[in-house]
Amino acid sequence: MPHSLLPKKSAFAAALLAGSILAGGLVPSLAQAQSPEPQQAAPVVNQAGFSDLVKKVRPAVVNIATLEMPHQTDMRDMPQLPPGSPFADMFKQFYQHRNARPEHALGSGFLVDPAGYIVTNNHVVDGAHKITVTLDDGTNYPAKVVGRDAKTDLALLKVDAKKPLPFVAFGDSDQEQVGDWVIAVGNPFGLGGSVTAGIVSAHGRNINEGPYDDFLQIDAPINPGNSGGPLFNQSGQVIGIDTAIYSPNGGSVGIGFAIPSRIASKVVTALREHGQVERGWLGVQMQSLTPALAKAVGRTPDDGVIVSDVLADSPALHAGLKQGDVITGYDGKPIKTPRDLALAVADTASGKSVPMSVWRDGREQTVDVRVGTQAKEQTASNDAEDGSGPLGMALEPLSKEARSELGLGSSVKGVVVAQVEPGSRADDSGIQPGDVIVRIGDVSVTSPNQAAGKIHEAEAAKKEAVPLLVTRNGTTYYIALQLTQG
Repeated sequence: MPHSLLPKKSAFAAALLAGSILAGGLVPSLAQAQSPEPQQAAPVVNQAGFSDLVKKVRPAVVNIATLEMPHQTDMRDMPQLPPGSPFADMFKQFYQHRNARPEHALGSGFLVDPAGYIVTNNHVVDGAHKITVTLDDGTNYPAKVVGRDAKTDLALLKVDAKKPLPFVAFGDSDQEQVGDWVIAVGNPFGLGGSVTAGIVSAHGRNINEGPYDDFLQIDAPINPGNSGGPLFNQSGQVIGIDTAIYSPNGGSVGIGFAIPSRIASKVVTALREHGQVERGWLGVQMQSLTPALAKAVGRTPDDGVIVSDVLADSPALHAGLKQGDVITGYDGKPIKTPRDLALAVADTASGKSVPMSVWRDGREQTVDVRVGTQAKEQTASNDAEDGSGPLGMALEPLSKEARSELGLGSSVKGVVVAQVEPGSRADDSGIQPGDVIVRIGDVSVTSPNQAAGKIHEAEAAKKEAVPLLVTRNGTTYYIALQLTQG
């Protein structure tokens, strides 16, 4: 299982439509008027061990157990037996019983407020019918979901304990240096209350799991069940949420990833205040400046992103952005890659007017754009509003419901073809509704925006066709998606 994300129920992919996350203060500040203090400790030198630090923070770390009821019985895996076979009823009863059994999952989380607010990963509670939180002292509480954000894989829960609970505070992940000691506390393999130590290995890792990937890489061992657990610095502040591992065998090999507190604190505040994260929308499809493109437009490689498409009725269109523009700066920050722009806009509140530096017709100019509100996923067509363009292909995320309907396991990643317009290029190319697009060219895709962006990049590069790796009825093969007529 390379690139294992455990126990991930869904993966997410880098979106090419830039967005923004609501700004806001840290969640613990909402409880300043209450008497309990965050469970922190003075910096601990690793030679003396981490026992004092662990004693301070461990009471705020919780185990999370979920119960998930299947939405429907899926008989796709049942052997196809001849009509009237004496074994048909036996197999039918077996598969119905198997599919009717509830599913259990275990994860971790941590209290960020004495009133009982708990942060965890979205994939820990996604689809849960019942959530039970167990504190370090063994006390159990039922929990409800306050809000979830799939794009950053974060969720906020609430328990009613009738008393103040121990909690911890977010720190500043940007202040942690490569080589700094960190500890991870959580529930690996369901063992409960386990502590591992390591160092920060890297900042800003993009593992292609979400549109705002900006992970801390750590070598503190994390394993299945650690998901949603806190990563502490030596002062007992949460500087990350353990989320993913890179593993060839399903266990820790010393490469783990945590959502940095710089992102998590803002998302958690938005979830508490609004129950969701409102994101802005720029409305451009963009691609990196390759050496050839850079030479063609008079720039140097990796010095800006070229606009391959401007969506209809978008903030970018209203601001006057055009195809072929090279965005080199956003709100005073240099832009070198599409990810740079996505992350920069992700820190911008929707509705804010932002200056952008644009290279056009051989000279630099400034364009002011008012960030809009992100709508639902766009379709992969030239007429992105209704999906009826010349490609004629509407895409949807590979949701849990879609997996169930198509009989797909959790290991399959991609996007679902929801509709194909008769006579369109997608139809002529042999694309069918229900196909799961796994890869476009040499890039794996896991969101409609990413898939649409890769197709638009191929169109902008004047390619006649682009290869799609497609899963259909359990078989995976390539289809050439025609981009030009004839």
